[in-house]
Amino acid sequence: MISIYALAYAWAYVFGCVFMDKLTFCCPCHFGLESVLKFEVSKIGGENITVSDGKVFFEGDRDMIARANLWLRTAERVLIVLKQFTAESFPQLIDGAESIRWEDYIGKNDAFPVKSGSSLHSKLTSIPDCQSIIKKAIVNRLQNKYGKARLEESGSEHIVRFSIYKDVATIFLDTSGEGLHKRGYRRRSNGAPIKETLAAGIADLARVRADSIVCDPMCGSGTFLIESAYKALSIAPGIRRHFSAEGWQELPQEMWRRERENAKSQINKSGKFFAHGSDIDTLCADLSLENAKKAGVASRVKIDNVDISRFKPEKGAITLCNPPYGERMLEIKQAEELYKKMGQVLHPDKDNPCVVISPHEEFERFFGKKADKRRNLYNGMIKCQLFMYFK
Repeated sequence: MISIYALAYAWAYVFGCVFMDKLTFCCPCHFGLESVLKFEVSKIGGENITVSDGKVFFEGDRDMIARANLWLRTAERVLIVLKQFTAESFPQLIDGAESIRWEDYIGKNDAFPVKSGSSLHSKLTSIPDCQSIIKKAIVNRLQNKYGKARLEESGSEHIVRFSIYKDVATIFLDTSGEGLHKRGYRRRSNGAPIKETLAAGIADLARVRADSIVCDPMCGSGTFLIESAYKALSIAPGIRRHFSAEGWQELPQEMWRRERENAKSQINKSGKFFAHGSDIDTLCADLSLENAKKAGVASRVKIDNVDISRFKPEKGAITLCNPPYGERMLEIKQAEELYKKMGQVLHPDKDNPCVVISPHEEFERFFGKKADKRRNLYNGMIKCQLFMYFK
């Protein structure tokens, strides 16, 4: 009997699309979470892992496309690295891009938008011009390979991305589509939510485990609580969403089905994890519970609507917190008063560790205790410190 993989390969060959057995992947992440993401990649079987600022590169087979999208908690997206080459001029850029075997990935009717890229310390600085040139290179290659004067681009979408750093261009194929921080449970959020991928990284650094109790006295939209639950209960963060590559006809649906079923089988329903959140804002408290329901972890989450001065952490809990930062002088003063309240209420020690992310350089002075460990992190474009109390 011919296997589904043989049929898929034969179909792809006829239409000019054959994914290689070994692929090179690149996963961007928040600066400061590279080591966390590297460990995640190793857990799902990534090979030849290398790390650079804000990126993790690794190798894997075709199934890794599905596995990485489903499981990587701190990656922003899963990109296939197609080629790296020197691009000091537009002719070099178009030649390098046109030399890529696009027909191995993109069918003759598929769409291939070139999304905005980046250029740093390079001679080519115009992102729109680079986009146009890469698009032209793909069109030239595919028109020649498929013998078509016009490419319809009516089929599945294959998003192309690029970066140019120190005159070296890297061309990617985006398998994720929407960023991986969009898990599907937070369609609404409060005014300044922490990104899901960053919250997941902080939960990992805080050593959240299957039997942990996690508290967040300013839970906002509940992101810390939900990401902690996902980690503790071994719930794949991408289990409730879909990805761009799921629409690629050259990839068998059986691969996605198998990886999703495997992810479901790994959920730890016996874990004793519990989360306790609170927020002074009634709307935020309600939103946290709503999001926990969408995430499928509401039975593990309790939400109160109280001010932090009245919040009582669970005994033995890990407290995770993303307090308001404040940008104007009045807001900064209010934030500093809030930090004082936090110190008076939380009293972190080895039995009740506390991890707080803040950009305020003097957070420790207002909190009333020097952190046992500090770690540089970025929350979006804001440079922060992760203040970790565990002694």
